[in-house]
This record gives sequence, C-alpha cells and structure tokens, in this order.
Amino acid sequence: MKIIIDDLREKLPPLYATEGAPDPLVICKFFLPGTRWTWYAIEFDGKDIFFGYVAGLECELGYFSLHELTKVRGPFDMEIERDHFEAVPLSNVRSLHE
Repeated sequence: MKIIIDDLREKLPPLYATEGAPDPLVICKFFLPGTRWTWYAIEFDGKDIFFGYVAGLECELGYFSLHELTKVRGPFDMEIERDHFEAVPLSNVRSLHE
C-alpha cells in the first residue's frame, strides 16, 4: 500500500498552517501493525515532513518524515500502514491515548 496518496497530499495543510489553532484537524493516521506505534498527521510539507501527534512509548506532538515511515519495520517485517480514517479534531485523538 502506498503510504501517502495524492488525495491526502491535497487535504493536508502545509507546515505551520494550523499553528495557533486550538484544536487542529488530524487528517490521516499511520500505524505499525503488532505494535502500539501510531502517527497522526496534521500538516505536511508536500514532500517528506509531517507535523502531527505520535503515540508510541510516549505521546507527543512533533515532526516525522515520510522517508522514515517507509523504512520502519515491525514484527515479522511488517511495514507501516495507512488506516482508513475520517478527519477528527486533535482533542479526539489525544483522548484515545490518555
């Protein structure tokens, strides 16, 4: 599965576009099967860098790269997958991981 498709590139705001927004929309979700790791994208530079919410060992807002996501492997050499996901406010995502 292709991690990022053209439709998502168009939907994701550019980096810093939601800066200062009290509860920005999370547009898409990536996850590593067999682990607790999940990446929620809020913004994208259109090429490689996302800004979003990462839930793994800890949960935090930060930057992550498409290049890194394509290189990560989980149990049984599983790759990162994109979830079928409806855009939701960041507060909804945070509440899932509290």
